Amino acid sequence: MLRISKLTDYGTLILTHMAGHPDRVHSAAGLAEALGLGLPTVSKVLKTLGRHELVSSQRGAHGGYTLARPPNRITVADVIDALEEQAFGLTECSSNSGVCAIESDCRIRENWMRINTVVRQALQAVNIADMVHPGHGPAFPAPHATEHRMHGPARSAAACLPAARADEQEI
Repeated sequence: MLRISKLTDYGTLILTHMAGHPDRVHSAAGLAEALGLGLPTVSKVLKTLGRHELVSSQRGAHGGYTLARPPNRITVADVIDALEEQAFGLTECSSNSGVCAIESDCRIRENWMRINTVVRQALQAVNIADMVHPGHGPAFPAPHATEHRMHGPARSAAACLPAARADEQEI
């Protein structure tokens, strides 16, 4: 399963909220309350985002956090890079070369690398401004609902396998 961590999800949520209110200096407590997240979690995410220069902090009575650059210059890939513990990669070998014993003879590594590049480009194409205003960002093909030939609409893409072709044989 391809999945980002909760901290990355929360980081994207925090940055999107901040981008939706660009005139404000945001406190960690205010963000936690507005988003329904725990203050320790929000503080941790903001500190990490600050270390990666995605937010700037201001001390003092009117202190808090602001975006370090315009929201259209902070990509989802930037957020993932800041908050995920490992380098981006769909497979071990697509993020870290030399970690797999069969890497040099692998027949599918090149294709995984191609897929990894496409996914990375998609993450770089969507920015925080796009997250504030869904539908105004880059055009991606809309996912389509699948229908199972016996059970009706599928609940998820993984819940339905394509129908077998006539020339295929079950094993």
